[in-house]
Amino acid sequence: MKNVGIIGAGTMGIGIAQVAATNGCKVWVYDANAKQVERATVGLEKTLTKLVDKQKISAEKMTEILANISIATELKDFKDCELIIEAIIENKEIKTKVFTELEKHVSESCVIGSNTSSISITSLGAELQKPERFIGIHFFNPAPLMPLVEVIPSLLTEKSLAEKIYNLMKDWGKTPVIAKDIPGFIVNRIARPYYGEGLRIVEENIATVEQVDDAMKTLGNFKMGPFELMDLIGVDVNFSVTKTVYNEYFYDPKYKPSLLQQRMSEAKLHGRKTGKGFYDYSEGAEKPVAQKDDALYQQIFLRIISMLINEAVEAKRLGVASDEDLELAMQKGVNYPKGLLAWGKEIGYAKISETLQNLYEEYQEERYRQSPLLRKM
Repeated sequence: MKNVGIIGAGTMGIGIAQVAATNGCKVWVYDANAKQVERATVGLEKTLTKLVDKQKISAEKMTEILANISIATELKDFKDCELIIEAIIENKEIKTKVFTELEKHVSESCVIGSNTSSISITSLGAELQKPERFIGIHFFNPAPLMPLVEVIPSLLTEKSLAEKIYNLMKDWGKTPVIAKDIPGFIVNRIARPYYGEGLRIVEENIATVEQVDDAMKTLGNFKMGPFELMDLIGVDVNFSVTKTVYNEYFYDPKYKPSLLQQRMSEAKLHGRKTGKGFYDYSEGAEKPVAQKDDALYQQIFLRIISMLINEAVEAKRLGVASDEDLELAMQKGVNYPKGLLAWGKEIGYAKISETLQNLYEEYQEERYRQSPLLRKM
């Protein structure tokens, strides 16, 4: 698969194009907004120039990468592509419309992939004339730096295709994992409590944003607290993924979105990209210092980590991925300091079970129900 098409020239799309081009592929990038492709390629040149200045790549490599990328002005330009990866807005109807139009212009053997982070691969591919050629190929942002790629076959995907894409991603220098086609796949499903429980703690005035972040960094050795991470991802983007997972799981209380996050999204307090989110990123703004409280920090950490471990155990029970891939995905996709199954063993599954039982008794909410497998581990 040396001829690759990318649909969508946003941060993710041009990032995937950079990865493919760096690995010797001829890449065509298309966006419905032609000016966006121009902006993206100019931005990529600036990014590569910085890498040359830092001696991360050679000037010759930069020239090679840029030479490997061409602008496609219409979907017909993908006629010679062997693989096409879509990276546009997280909207099922818009994606499906693009895929059905795309099929008119590509060869019978062309593989069509989606970079969706949470929409069902089966539902996206079902409208295609050849759904067996369709598969999820989910990169993490920024695509050139983040090693993880989730490979998600649908119920209709040809059996050997997942392995082919898995091997291709390895050839591209990525760390691929194969996941079941369930809402959120591996990372966006298992990671939901990191944000959701942090938000709940703040909404209930148990702790401040700064205290939750500080607790998870100091006690859990996470590189970023949940609120710092939401600001980086985009509060609106994180909220959108949460809503999708919640809806796709038929409104399971475990994934219930936060009213606080909804208000933040409505106020366009989206985080770093808007200059203000849970923290203020404007010039000269000082980041608030958390008021340390050892007992409170222990409570915060144990509550959030118990929810995360429970989610990982449930994913194991449902066969979402192999144990190895479950552990790898959380470490390589969201930089968790260790795999959650190993973490559960380290803390003690009995302690995790006890914590969740206490939360369930306090709140009387299905949100805190335990995986049936947790009590057996």
